[in-house]
Amino acid sequence: MSTVNPWALGVFVVFFAATIVIGSSIQWIRKLFSRGQAAQGGEDWSLGGRQFGPWVTWFLVGGDFYTAYTVIAVPALVYAVGGYGFFALPYTIIVYPFIFLVMPKLWRIAQKGGHTTAADIVRARFNSRPLEIIVAITGLVAVMPYIALQLIGIRTVIQALGLPGDIPLIIAFLSLAAYTWLGGLHAPALTAFIKDIMIYIAVLVAVTVIPLHMGGYAALFAGTDHTQPVLKAGMGLPYATLALSSALAAFLYPHTLTGILAARSADTIKQNAVFLPIYTIVLGLIAMLGFMAHVAGVNTTNTSLVVPMLFQAVFPAWFSGFCLAAIAVGALVPAAVMAIGAANLVTHNLLPAKQRTVQNSRLTALAIKVGALLCVMFLNAQFAIDFQLLGGVIILQTFPALILGLLRIRFSAIAMLAGWIVGTCVGMGLCWMDGLKPVHAVALGLFSGNVSTGLISLVVNIAVVALVSAIKPGTSKAYHQA
Repeated sequence: MSTVNPWALGVFVVFFAATIVIGSSIQWIRKLFSRGQAAQGGEDWSLGGRQFGPWVTWFLVGGDFYTAYTVIAVPALVYAVGGYGFFALPYTIIVYPFIFLVMPKLWRIAQKGGHTTAADIVRARFNSRPLEIIVAITGLVAVMPYIALQLIGIRTVIQALGLPGDIPLIIAFLSLAAYTWLGGLHAPALTAFIKDIMIYIAVLVAVTVIPLHMGGYAALFAGTDHTQPVLKAGMGLPYATLALSSALAAFLYPHTLTGILAARSADTIKQNAVFLPIYTIVLGLIAMLGFMAHVAGVNTTNTSLVVPMLFQAVFPAWFSGFCLAAIAVGALVPAAVMAIGAANLVTHNLLPAKQRTVQNSRLTALAIKVGALLCVMFLNAQFAIDFQLLGGVIILQTFPALILGLLRIRFSAIAMLAGWIVGTCVGMGLCWMDGLKPVHAVALGLFSGNVSTGLISLVVNIAVVALVSAIKPGTSKAYHQA
């Protein structure tokens, strides 16, 4: 792993650098073809002018959703603990009906009110500046470990190419910073198709060629039975609760909501909800790479290196370089949307109106990436996927204000604030006690087992909201009346 292969490195540089250059040049290209009319205003940089149709939205939302989490973290978890890592599949299946039913309504509310962020929508519902600030800050904090996961993905493949020390992390940070600064949301939106094509090629070749090297899928599964169990005893409950909590959290993040609000219409969102399950098929194939690595004899204590090591062991250098570039681009594109979505929260909900400029959005996005860099350096999570799950625990605390606020029930702003405070304290306290693990042991009478920490904290949050609302009913207008 310490020797640099010039063929692998050369192919990687060509594809990775080309994506950065294309994304960074998007605004210049748009100005060229529109004869200077494509000025980059605040909404253009942050939401692409709300003009993305079904095709671009499909790639953008899919690009938000399928990241280094998918290509690095999920196979790494499968490699380490077996079928438990497949919880990501039911999670994506659960979330698509949620998108179809809920997100078009949020889009209409945002379009009617000119809202750019979740905090904007919550402010319109509850008429509460403190609640708006809390939702904005929560989104900022939650997205940092998620961006950290993308930086880990880029760093991992550069490490696999043989570059030493901190050079991979420096390259990962600088490439993401340049790509986001210059391109805005148009960069990931219009290069997401490059990312998806590259990942599809890498994955389809991998799940075809690698099993052939092992004597076919029958031999692969036979070998898997002797390496990792499908699902260890006692893992059914954490498997199910992690899937549910991840599904509920998925479209609360600023980056996934940014992809939704950038759509041209509510029907565009519904169309995407119908076709997004195609990505789930690819996710299942990617997760199987963790099993393949065992059978192929990959042996490492750094589970994040499982997929890069597998590709390098099986493929010729030039194609392994292409596959590693696909993983890096697969982290770069969504990380940019994450930083932009978080920057929207700062410029629209925390700064005065006169300071809502593109330059401040860029500076904020850069500061958020620095925060993600610090997460990589100082948070000692056992698995890379724990960064995403930690972000889920945090962002789930906005679920009552954003999603339950759609109901006709008159929840109060005070109740939402109280629920957020208690839920956040419980969630973060349990995570800290458990060493950043995403599940917590629960024992209630005859019932005992490990349950998703995010789900526990959300239940506590909702219980507090219901209790406080019963004592002090809300008086603000519901969304459908706004």
